[in-house]
Amino acid sequence: MSYAVKEMFLTLQGEGVQAGRRAVFVRFAGCNLWSGREADRATAQCQFCDTDFVGVDGDGGGRFADAGALAAAALRLWGADRAGAYCVLTGGEPLLQVDAVLVDALHAAGFTIAVETNGTIAAPPGIDWICVSPKAGTAIVQTSGNELKLVWPQPETDIARLESWAFDHFLVQPMDCADGAAARAAAIALVMARPRWRLTVQAHKLLGLR
Repeated sequence: MSYAVKEMFLTLQGEGVQAGRRAVFVRFAGCNLWSGREADRATAQCQFCDTDFVGVDGDGGGRFADAGALAAAALRLWGADRAGAYCVLTGGEPLLQVDAVLVDALHAAGFTIAVETNGTIAAPPGIDWICVSPKAGTAIVQTSGNELKLVWPQPETDIARLESWAFDHFLVQPMDCADGAAARAAAIALVMARPRWRLTVQAHKLLGLR
């Protein structure tokens, strides 16, 4: 199988439980909840996405003929010392493309593998860290994992239902939107009312990282 990658780069993880960890990010092209075109945003199932995942023209992006080629490119970015090698598969929606063959190739290259997904597609076996960011009104099939990251506010979300899912960590992240102050206040209020949740912020934006 070939893989369409928007961009691939070395940075620090900016969100969630793994924030601050050195990581190679592989951003896959395409998503099943939004085309990526602004003209379609108002009718998309996910209307608040802040990421460009269209095409394969970003830094480190391209069409990779097979899993080995993609894993080799990620390893070149990481460097010669494989200690702590960590790869984040994101998008768009990475699980449109990520398969067991790619998971095996990345593991063979020495990576611990994380995925950031909207949860509408089941993750293949072998991924080491699963982060699901559910979107209100979508059919979630990946209801277990390591980290549930809820972008807030999403008024139609059934919080109690999310809390019944099998995740190790429940995080709420203020939406990056026009009224950011209101989103931050709403996220803080959720955590104060439901202490099972923890607040996370997009630290990479504060630090000027990708």
